[in-house]
Amino acid sequence: MVVTARLSAATLDQLPTEVRRPRYDRSSVECGIVHLGPGAFHRVHQAWYAEQWLATDRRWGIAGVSLRSDALRAALAAQDGLYTLAVVDESPSFEVLGSLREVLVAGDQPAAALRRVARPETRLLTMTVTEKGYCLDVDGHLDHTHPDVRHDLEQPRLPRSAIGFVVEGLRLRRELGLPPVPVMSCDNLAGNGHQLSAAVRGLAAALDPSLAAWIEGEVPFPCTMVDSITPATTPELRERVAAATGLEDAWPVQREAFVQWVVEEHRAVQSPDWAAAGVVVTNDVAGYERAKLRLLNGAHSTLAYVGLLQGHATVREAMQDGALEALVRDLMLDDVAPTLRAVQGLDVTEYVDAVLRRFRNPVIRHELAQIAWDGSKKLPVRILGTVRDALAAGRPLDRLCVPLAAWMHFVRRRVAAGVPLVDPLSDRLDELARGRTDGSAANDVAAFLALGEVFPRDLAAAAPFRVALERAYARVGSAAAALT
Repeated sequence: MVVTARLSAATLDQLPTEVRRPRYDRSSVECGIVHLGPGAFHRVHQAWYAEQWLATDRRWGIAGVSLRSDALRAALAAQDGLYTLAVVDESPSFEVLGSLREVLVAGDQPAAALRRVARPETRLLTMTVTEKGYCLDVDGHLDHTHPDVRHDLEQPRLPRSAIGFVVEGLRLRRELGLPPVPVMSCDNLAGNGHQLSAAVRGLAAALDPSLAAWIEGEVPFPCTMVDSITPATTPELRERVAAATGLEDAWPVQREAFVQWVVEEHRAVQSPDWAAAGVVVTNDVAGYERAKLRLLNGAHSTLAYVGLLQGHATVREAMQDGALEALVRDLMLDDVAPTLRAVQGLDVTEYVDAVLRRFRNPVIRHELAQIAWDGSKKLPVRILGTVRDALAAGRPLDRLCVPLAAWMHFVRRRVAAGVPLVDPLSDRLDELARGRTDGSAANDVAAFLALGEVFPRDLAAAAPFRVALERAYARVGSAAAALT
């Protein structure tokens, strides 16, 4: 197909009938949401949910605020803020979204960006800025030595950090006599609302104790959980979008069909109709987080380490290995599920089925090697909590030890092959693995268990765990590894 026009409000009527597009008057949309960090995940996730609300309620358009980069603003300016979402699955679909009504860059238009927060129609302040954007130290407190925090303490009216932007925006609302707005983290962090609240209150307290008191008493920081695999935008995606829509799109985005947003019940001044868009509202976000970490993320790590040892490269390829698919299914249903408390609205069996369908997606190429990064940080939260609960309940540990043993072999073999490890403990792991040349289960497992940053001392000392891990290490390391 020869593409002759750029996506814009003027060319929407040129879209094929099968491509969805805004069915509302965009000129009547208010920016009820201000979002910090309008990257790809925001545009496939929260902006897609807002599109559902706008069909019946024009108050929930989005003003995106980029803290520094003007790349998105430049890309979408000629498109009237419109862009294409490609849902990649066996039956792909394409949709043009119009909920992102404005993109501001705080770095070169700070006053305009802050005024957006302090407008009467603003009802919700959300953010996806990744963990480092919270400027917290290892103890979960605001890091006053962070360069951006130091800047914001000296020049609070011209904030550089996301936290400084939130504090100044809330200060302006208070000064103008406007009601507070919920401030909602949509980052993939456990207890993200608590972490965001700690950072905001910490900076506010350093600047103005009365403002900090007002924030603590009046501003909700609900926790959330978000989920959807979002591959990066590639030239190939741009070509597929152009072929499907007949229009050029400077920055389309893509995600898998599965999408989830779980929001904590909160005392918001005004909020959208969460349920109408399929958002789960609950008083137990932590229960959903625990299920995701232990079921989905635990199974992901299992596929990664065992799959790589078996010679597989991607999640899809690993799931075509019948023994490996059975391993992750049984791990989730028989080992992880019994450690989860009942969560209202969450059917564990249906969730496991959804996870397995996602892993089988033939379109998304999810590299096992990438999932295997940072194992020393991921495994304690993805696997060891389940191990601890199973140990306390006297349940079998053999299958749960397989991903841990596979990680140990993965580290040992990568180091032996001279392949650099992507891990915060890479230097220590490299040194440890260089002494593991014979694959002896007792010696190797003992050396890894001595890593206190990974294995808590009491768990490493538990004989049933150590024995089960040694058995798994011997099985996984053998040529005919018995995965179950």
